[in-house]
Parts: sequence; structure tokens; C-alpha cells
Amino acid sequence: MVKGTEFLPVSRDEMIDRGWYYYDFLVVTADGYIDHPSFGSAIIARLLEGEGYRVAVLAQPDWHDADAFRAMGKPRYGVLIGGGNLDSMVAHYTVAKRRRTQDLYSPGGKLGFRPDRPTIVYANRAREAFPDTPIVIGGLEASLRRFAHYDYWDDKVRRPILFDAPADLLVYGMGESATVEIARRLAARTPVGDITDVRGTACIVTDPAVCRYHEVTCPSFEEVRDDKTAYAQATKVQYDEHDPIRGKAILQQCQGRWLLVNPPQRPLNRQALDRLYDLPFTREVHPMYTEGIPAIEEVRFSICHNRGCFGGRTVRRRTTTRKKQLAFHQGRMVTSRSIESVLAEAELLTHDPRFKGYIHDVGGPSANFRHTSCRQQKEHGMCKGKSCLAPEPCKNLDADHSEYTELLQRMRRIPGIKKVFVRSGVRYDYMLQDKNKDFFKELVDYHVSGQLKVAPEHCVSSVLDYMGKPHFDVFLKFWRQYQKLNESDGREQYLVPYLMSSHPGCTLNDAVELAVFLKRTGHQPEQVQDFYPTPGTMSTCMYYTGIDPRTMKPVYVARDPHDKALQRALLQWGRGDRRSLVIEALEKTERTDLIGFTPDCLIRPVKGEKYFGLKPEERQQPPKKKKDGRPPKPEGTPHRRPEGEDVPQEEGRLCQAAGEKDEIRCKKTPPIRVVFLRMCWVMRRGCRRVHPAGAGRRGRSAPGRCV
Repeated sequence: MVKGTEFLPVSRDEMIDRGWYYYDFLVVTADGYIDHPSFGSAIIARLLEGEGYRVAVLAQPDWHDADAFRAMGKPRYGVLIGGGNLDSMVAHYTVAKRRRTQDLYSPGGKLGFRPDRPTIVYANRAREAFPDTPIVIGGLEASLRRFAHYDYWDDKVRRPILFDAPADLLVYGMGESATVEIARRLAARTPVGDITDVRGTACIVTDPAVCRYHEVTCPSFEEVRDDKTAYAQATKVQYDEHDPIRGKAILQQCQGRWLLVNPPQRPLNRQALDRLYDLPFTREVHPMYTEGIPAIEEVRFSICHNRGCFGGRTVRRRTTTRKKQLAFHQGRMVTSRSIESVLAEAELLTHDPRFKGYIHDVGGPSANFRHTSCRQQKEHGMCKGKSCLAPEPCKNLDADHSEYTELLQRMRRIPGIKKVFVRSGVRYDYMLQDKNKDFFKELVDYHVSGQLKVAPEHCVSSVLDYMGKPHFDVFLKFWRQYQKLNESDGREQYLVPYLMSSHPGCTLNDAVELAVFLKRTGHQPEQVQDFYPTPGTMSTCMYYTGIDPRTMKPVYVARDPHDKALQRALLQWGRGDRRSLVIEALEKTERTDLIGFTPDCLIRPVKGEKYFGLKPEERQQPPKKKKDGRPPKPEGTPHRRPEGEDVPQEEGRLCQAAGEKDEIRCKKTPPIRVVFLRMCWVMRRGCRRVHPAGAGRRGRSAPGRCV
């Protein structure tokens, strides 16, 4: 595989080998140097190179000494700093705040190559090394921390990151256009203090009058630090204005100065994306490392074909480079590469001697998005305060998979490609809205590697509403259609649901309901992801404030580690080390009826336990509620008409055979669907009693044999 033949220089010697005695921009990254378009620092470096600038890369420098930043000399125009593809605190710590054992973005997967919060640390060292050189920070870490934000690891509200990192500018989102504009102005010797109007950037100003766009003001740092209601209000403003077409600039005061966040940049169009991915990436780890970097293996034979996600999720997962990123970072407006560009990259992969014929993924934030959700978005932007898919799909939704289907079909026909997989996740609710089912069948027939992973997250509607996900009946519908397609072709492929515990709004009773569903369907997940509060998400706002910023209503939050452990244990009820927690959770929710030997029970009692000899009716059970709110009838109450009231002849009909589905209709109750298995019961016209089927299997009543 030959595309790019040279890495960008990482040392003074490599600069001299190129004949360079100066360079224009220094790109500092907290990840190991991988020259691949799945890594943000590589994209920015190659993009600037394509614009004619000399670019050097400083990957994971020694942050204890500013001399590491001076090793290649002073850049002419500026220093660009990124915190890596993954938030550094998420990369270093589990949700329980325990140190992880490996870092997939460092050589050998080892820890210790970068500090916590590297964007702040690197910016301070760069300012020490180059006092007069413009410094620009960007990437995921800076983007999601551009406003005052709750920090889960410090358990407090921190200032906007520009107030901690001594940088001149912050680029948020997918910052290619903003970076090129900043580079052009710096090369023209424009003072960095005068660059305050570039879309997709943020800066600190003393006078808010310098803003050149229509602006709104959100609560100050001091207000959101001291008042959780103000924090929720600020979050809503930030999300409402995160739109490249109708969005306004946002001002947030902090300690006597102002944070100015300009409106987002428009996403790159198809032609610009094609040019970006056609840059001369080597697609390899730099040879200076004696050990490989594990993150490359996930994306080496994968292709990203789109950007953005209009799904409207309020939470993001800890994922790999090419998968789900937050809408607050990438944006909700979807753009995609041309089919020809993607096919050219696929053909390039076939020339790699390590390629075995399998494309691991053709996806993005959501694999099956290729265009905006509706035509109105291109002119008017995204609808404020609304989601395109959840809880119900918008009536203007344009669900069309024809182009994506064509892309996959043409990719399969490339010589040397045996199989093309789709692994980055599909939006099943979007798939179901497509009236043409060709893509669904195409996916099942050719692009599933035995297991299709989707993310229903939960089964309780109220929890899914807080997550911004469709209700569970949508997932069940998708599941049934998936099984039907596999059975029709005799395939044995499975559906693997991603689940999450302890999300804001999820109570212990909700966790029990999810556990019961998993037991009933025969699923026992080995891994369950606990909710991880990360900066910049609505779910994190709910976690910190206990308020849903969309409605300003209170939300239940499981903050205590023991409460979170109970929810997690319920989803892993089969593990022996979770047994005591499961029993405690069932006792708290008065669901000890799920402890027993029946198939519906979660766990079996052990001899000597207090539940061992109890019958199900002797255990605590929640009172059954009717949908209309009426109290349940006393046990033993017969369900029949009052004496003296005749059954109209038009009501009820005879069952023709045992095993047939029949409807018994009543004026006072909705239709009841009954499945007759062994004994068939019929309602005889003009009779107020219930008769057994005299002929048994034939289902015909025997006159005069009333029970």
C-alpha cells in the first residue's frame, strides 16, 4: 500500500533531511504519532501541509520540561495543541475513578506517556517555551470543555478550558476550516489578538462588543458554579445555539472577562471531504516507536464515510476513533464522502500485504447516515429543541439507504475484497423508517459477522426519553425483522444489544425491569457499561444538577457507588459475585418474587437462605396496577356479566379449532387477544356461562354441559 511515503518530521534531524531550516507550525498531540485519517492530529497536520505550510509533529512530549518543545526550534506562525482522539481522563480512569491498566493510544498500550488533562499541561509548557508565539488548542478534549463544565473527576464545576490553558484561541468541533483560516491570517502577520471572528472558534475578550455575530448570553461561570439551575439553563442555551446555520455566538462571563464562542463552522461538503481523505497519509505508526500502538489495529482496514449524527443522543460511549462522537462536537448535520472516494480508499487497502480480504468497517458516528435528515436543514438548520428520531421520527425525515446500499455493493465487487462488515453501529430506528427494505436484507446477507451490535441502551420508556433514544418497542420490531430475515435464509446470526446502567432517570425499579426482560429473552450480558459523566453532554448536566435541561424538571440520579453497583448487579444476575447485591436490590424493590425456581426468576435460593422454603405467593410482590389507574379486583372475583344481563348475539364468536387465535369482544373492555392451546373455551350466544369445548381439539361446544 503506497499513498504517502514520508512521515512529517518529528525531530531536528528529519527536518534537516528534508532541507528545512525552519518550519511554520508545530502540531502537538497527546497520542502516539499515527499518520492515519482516523486521528485528528494527523488530519490537521496533513491539511496544513496541503495548504503549503511546513509542519512538524511533536507526539507525547515530555511535559516536565519546556526544552522538549524547543527541540525543533521555534515555529514561525504558531503551535497547535490537541489532547488526543479520546478524552484523556476517560482514557486514564474507569467510571469508578480507578486507574486503567493500558492506554490504547500510546506505544505498547502502556500508561505514563501523557499527563492528565494534557491540553492544559501542554499549553502551559508551550507558553513557557515560546512566550510570543500564538497557541491554538483544539480536539475533543478542548471542544467539550469550551464552556464552564462539571468535572466528574474533581467533582466540581471548572472554568472554561481557555482560562486554565494559556492559549490564544480554541477550535471546537471538526476544525479543518477554522484551522486553515487561522493559519492564513497568522501567515499574513495578523495579530492573534485580532482573530476573534472565525467561526468554530472561541477566545477570551475583555469587551463583548468585539463580537461580530448575533449573540446570546448564558449564565456566568460563577452562576453555574453556585446554582445548579443556572447550570442547566446554560447547557440548554449551548445546545440550542450549536447549529452552523441559525446558531448565534455565545458569551459567558468568567472572573471579570468574557468567553466568546463564535457560531459553528459549516460542515465540510462532499468535495472537501474527498480532498481531505485523499491527502498523502502513510496510514502507519511512525517507525520511531519500538512497540506498536494498539489503536491502529482497530482502524487499519476500516473506512469512515460520513460525519455528524442527527440521532440526538444525550450521552456518548467510550469508543474508538472512528465511532460515535458527541453531536456537541461533530454536530448534528450529516455529510458524507462520495462513493468514488470511498471505493478508492478500499482499493488502496487491498494493496497492503497484511490485508486478508476483509474490510472491518464502513461507518462513522452512525454507519447508515449518508445525508441530512431532511431537505429543510440545508437552508434553515436543525430544529431547535427537537430530535429527528426520538422519541418519534419526524414527519419530514428522509430515510433513504439507496446510496449506502450502492456503496456496499460496489465495494464487494472490488478484486481482493472477500467481505465487508458494518461494525460501527447502525441506527435501527432510522432503518425501520425506510420503506425500501433492500438495505436491511443487504446488511443481514452480506455485512454481519455473526453478530450485529446495536444500542437500545434500556427497555424503560422514561429512561430512554432521558437518553434521547427511541422507545423499546422500536427495538423489538427491529429484532423481529432481523430474526425473520435470518430464518428465511437459514442463517444463525445474533443481535447483541448494548446496555447502560445508572443513567440519570434510571431507578432501581427500572433496572429490575431491564433484568427481567434480559432473563425472559435469554440474554445475560458479560459486560455492562455504567453511565460515565463526561464534559459537554446533556446527560452529565442531568447527573450533576438533577435537572433535565430540556424541560427543567427534576431527574432521579444514582450517584452513590453502592446504588450504581446494585443496578449493575441486576443486569449481571447470573454472576456468583453479584448474588448478594442482586438479593439486596430485589428486597429494596419488593421483588423477591424473582427469587425462586420458576423460569421467570432471576436467581435460585440456596439452602439455608430465608427464601429457600417460601412459596412465590409468600414472597413480597408489588401490587398489580391497571392501565386506567383503577385498583385491582379482589382475588377470586369472577370475570363475567352480572346476572340477568344477556349477551348480545353480535358479541363473541365460536372458536373453530384448538390453537386458533380468537378475539373475545366486550363493550366495556378493549379487544383481548387469546391464544387457545390445549383447552378451548367458547362463549355461547344467549348464555351467561362459560362452556368447555366438548370435542376438545375440534373446539365445538357440547350443549347442556355448562360448568
